[in-house]
Amino acid sequence: MADQIGVDPKLLAYVREFSLREDDVLRALRTHTGELPGGQSLQVMAEEGQLLALLVSLVGATRVLEVGTFTGYSTLCMARALPPHGRLVTCDISVRWPEIGAGYWHRAGVADRIEVRIGPAIETLDKLLDEGTGSSFDLVFVDADKANYPQYYELAVQLVRPGGLVVVDNTLFFGRVVDPDAVDPDTAGVRRVNAMIRDDRRVDVCLLPMADGITLARRRSD
Repeated sequence: MADQIGVDPKLLAYVREFSLREDDVLRALRTHTGELPGGQSLQVMAEEGQLLALLVSLVGATRVLEVGTFTGYSTLCMARALPPHGRLVTCDISVRWPEIGAGYWHRAGVADRIEVRIGPAIETLDKLLDEGTGSSFDLVFVDADKANYPQYYELAVQLVRPGGLVVVDNTLFFGRVVDPDAVDPDTAGVRRVNAMIRDDRRVDVCLLPMADGITLARRRSD
């Protein structure tokens, strides 16, 4: 059995040459985001955006929820994978970053599929449950502040439909999850959510050693 291979810049360039299909609008948004303070580290990799779009298509999603918008690269990827009548609700703590993405969503012709909700994510998710949207989303993507990951995950499982998919980003967190000296709240939040998902019999799970770690949790129908 082969071990996981390391991905150096040369191999990553090969992967992008043979699989990445990033068009001009996505590339422009990624470039714009990369020029912002912290933009390089906070935005999803282009390959991950493409994976998210594929997952949206594979589950036949018409309703998607995103926890953590930033400048909306992943938002754009997923919205474009929805059918014309599909809807994506994305939430962020500040309007500053989603406003950057909004122009690109319009350029791509999918702005009418996207609803932005501003405020603390836990409050937004609680409100969605109060609105009667429990068990209604086909896919939930979690990529916000890591200290609150356990709460986001628990609410996501309640909001996603049976057979739907919860996708949690950064579950390897720059390798800090295996560093005993890393005891900050964000690392602790990621460790805790990883243990929660591992032990959660409501879902089938796979942690992909891709990008910064991507965990797929499919809510079981039973």
